[in-house]
Amino acid sequence: MTWISLLRRGFTWLLWTLLGLIALSLLVAAALDAGYVQGPLVKLLAAQAQREIRVDGPLRLSLFSRNPRLVAERVTIGNPPWTPPGIAVQAAKITVVFETPRLGRGIEIASLAIEGATLNMFRDVPGHANWQMKNPDEQVSPGLPIIHAVSMVDAHLRMEDEQKHRQFDGTLSAEDIPGAQGAPTLRMEAKGQLNGRPVSFELLGDPLRSASRDKPYGFTVSERSSGSHLSAKGALSKAFDLLNMEASFEGDGADLRDIYYLLGTQLIDTGAYHLSGKFARHGDTSSYGDLAVASGQSDIHGSVSIRLQKGLMSMDADLTSQSLRLADLGLRAAGRDPQPQSPEPLLLSTATPDARALRPMTATLSFRARRVAAGRLTFNGVAAAITVDRGVLAVNPLSADVLDGKMNAQLKIDARKDIPAIDLRVQITDLQLGQYVRKGTATPALEGPLGLRLKLTGHGRSVHEFAASAEGNIKATLPGGTVRDSLAELTGIDLRGLGLLLAANKKEVPVRCGVASLEAHGGTLTAMSLLLDTDPVLIVGEGAAHLDTETLDFVLRGYPKSTRFFRLRSPILIRGTLAHPAVGIDAHDSKLVLVDRGNGKDADCGSALR
Repeated sequence: MTWISLLRRGFTWLLWTLLGLIALSLLVAAALDAGYVQGPLVKLLAAQAQREIRVDGPLRLSLFSRNPRLVAERVTIGNPPWTPPGIAVQAAKITVVFETPRLGRGIEIASLAIEGATLNMFRDVPGHANWQMKNPDEQVSPGLPIIHAVSMVDAHLRMEDEQKHRQFDGTLSAEDIPGAQGAPTLRMEAKGQLNGRPVSFELLGDPLRSASRDKPYGFTVSERSSGSHLSAKGALSKAFDLLNMEASFEGDGADLRDIYYLLGTQLIDTGAYHLSGKFARHGDTSSYGDLAVASGQSDIHGSVSIRLQKGLMSMDADLTSQSLRLADLGLRAAGRDPQPQSPEPLLLSTATPDARALRPMTATLSFRARRVAAGRLTFNGVAAAITVDRGVLAVNPLSADVLDGKMNAQLKIDARKDIPAIDLRVQITDLQLGQYVRKGTATPALEGPLGLRLKLTGHGRSVHEFAASAEGNIKATLPGGTVRDSLAELTGIDLRGLGLLLAANKKEVPVRCGVASLEAHGGTLTAMSLLLDTDPVLIVGEGAAHLDTETLDFVLRGYPKSTRFFRLRSPILIRGTLAHPAVGIDAHDSKLVLVDRGNGKDADCGSALR
């Protein structure tokens, strides 16, 4: 047999083989089109999708056409193996029309139509979601194929997003609408209940007809709920790649805490607010730049970077403020304070940020503020270094200038339990009492460099709850200074001292020393040592401050060091609240003495100040 004969036979065999394969393909295509091999095809699709797929109605696949088409009725798609068992999608009919296959390009869908759909979306805290194409523990989920037209009207959407703290129950629609230049624009709308509050959402995207992996895909978003409005404008780096995007955003509303009903993020109560910034996402890292938040007389600016991996949030932040006023935070600022039991407002904040958000996260935060106002006190040049380690927040150090003095503090909040445990330590040196904010322009009654050491532990979800449970001690010392003579002698209540006060006499006398040492137990500060030693009078006191009600109950007594005539012996009572103290005379314990030889002695300042 010659080589020509062998070549002819081989060619003949190849020709018949190709003809056989073509005939087989035609038969398979016809069978698929007629639905004869529906079971094997569904099993193949389920294996590729890694989830159960059931088609209880007809399934038709047209391969040999310019645009292959798949039509399936009464479709049920289950959850993937990396999420709990359940049903992800149920649809009365799904129609997929594919673009003509081309070499060098992936699968593209000319149109996708879903009718009568119910979508059950789920994501757990570590980030396993039933809409992911691949197991996130093994590899990054690929993006969806390019879709050039979509139609889905009033699909019932239920979403449980444990990672973002979002629950939604409502409807979702997606369709092409006429665009500004005739090209159809994508519009997605959702309406329903998000985290228990009514919400509406609208997304407008670039025309899907021109969507491509080779260019960005632009979009705008608008979302409203509970009086808050959030809008954004940005672009995916390429169409249908949700892991890479950039956008600018802006929002406003009556209370910053209501952002929870839009994003699932727990923030603090405020009054009317405005926020803006830029957002970028690249893989598992999201960043917020040019961030600006304003409410009342307070502002915060800076940048935040967040990385999510297997349910653990890692955050780095750098924040600054020109002015931060504590009165702009909390339920009272938001107008949501419940009816108070007392007409007197509380001085210590009752704002209750959700400390549970600290548990699945680590963080490093730098904070600087030019001015922080807390009641009548103003802290300048505030700087804090803050870290979070899976529920334990530490502020170390926290420094500031206050009343021309220096403050250094450390704070630790252990939020691994529902009621956080708190440890606070503060040291202040050379605080000038004469700089304390007073009503009007009156000369200060007491001046001098105050020192303060504070060590308190407790528990609570707000500053007020922590103070109401405080254990520890506070010691304030005044190594020198001056005091108004009228104030010093008022505690002895002789007529000369009272006369000086009524005449608004500004005579000052030196202070030898002053000490206030208080022990905290169960939120009650009890005076262990309370004295102010001046040249004419030794003033001593006793009593307590009840931090749960913020009420004061102190008694001061003055002991003149020289003879006084017509002296009215009467203790001075300090009552009222931390926010509004009241000074008065104990009329039930008063006695008029014609001659008081003055039994007051100089205090042992050296021992008292240690």
